Amino acid sequence: MTSAFDEFRQAHPGRDLDLGDGLRYHYLDEGPAEGEPVVMVHGNPSWSFYYRSLVEALSDSYRTIVPDHVGCGLSDKPDDAHYDYTLNRRVDDLETLLDHLGLTQNLTLVVHDWGGMIGTTYAVRHPERIARLVILNTGAFHLPRSKPFPWPLWVCRDTPLGAWMVRGLNAFCRGTASSWIGCTHHPMSRTVRDAYLAPYDSWAHRIAVHRFVQDIPLRPGDRNYQLVTDVQDRLQTLAHVPMMIAWGLKDIVFDRHFLDEWVHRFPNAEVHRFPQSGHYILEDETETVVPLVRAFLEKHPLEQPQDGRGVAARS
Repeated sequence: MTSAFDEFRQAHPGRDLDLGDGLRYHYLDEGPAEGEPVVMVHGNPSWSFYYRSLVEALSDSYRTIVPDHVGCGLSDKPDDAHYDYTLNRRVDDLETLLDHLGLTQNLTLVVHDWGGMIGTTYAVRHPERIARLVILNTGAFHLPRSKPFPWPLWVCRDTPLGAWMVRGLNAFCRGTASSWIGCTHHPMSRTVRDAYLAPYDSWAHRIAVHRFVQDIPLRPGDRNYQLVTDVQDRLQTLAHVPMMIAWGLKDIVFDRHFLDEWVHRFPNAEVHRFPQSGHYILEDETETVVPLVRAFLEKHPLEQPQDGRGVAARS
């Protein structure tokens, strides 16, 4: 029987971009070239595989773009000497890809986990380029004051056990794909779970997984703390952008505290709560969330003003 990983590779071979320093940046680019671009930004420890169902549902009429961050999925996985595993570099990579593809307006961003911080950092750099936002269990601001930092992340981020657990035992990837974190309502099949883990098959290939955790800024002086502060202070530049939020309420990290912050900042957002679902909301509730995203896009068609630059209509 063909594995879910092999089926994905066969159905979605993707393309590669040289980022200019010899690093291979893998991405999907499917759908009509003239279609409205929908850019899907994954988090940690997932990869473009996470968005496969949404790509398949939208690529008949939308141009779907899904990068694998460096160190993730099918992109190169360099060591620290050859890549700066930081938020700012992640955003630069995304911008390089979109500029390379000539996609600099009418963008719909779909973001999850670390993809939220990466995607919204790009969005506040270029708010005029953003037409719609789809938010899936993620953040674009500091840890809410009401939210304790989860102890599993503390162990992986701040203790000597972190590298052994994340890079040695692959505990972070395995745990996130489990039925008690990732998909708490509709657990993954074994072959789908294996596909999530497939790119992270060695100590060397798990470097990005660990660096993402270590890169979480918690206090002034932490790397990226000021950048996250700047982004959250500029989120109001996206207030005019139609937003849909789909949220798994059993997520142990991006829980109701994060959702409440999104709703507070964007009170006009269309919000869908899933009380029984976990962190991998798009995987856990595929049959519900995918149609919701399509309906949201159709509900907010792009207007074409006289200058030819489309913006999403608000209903």
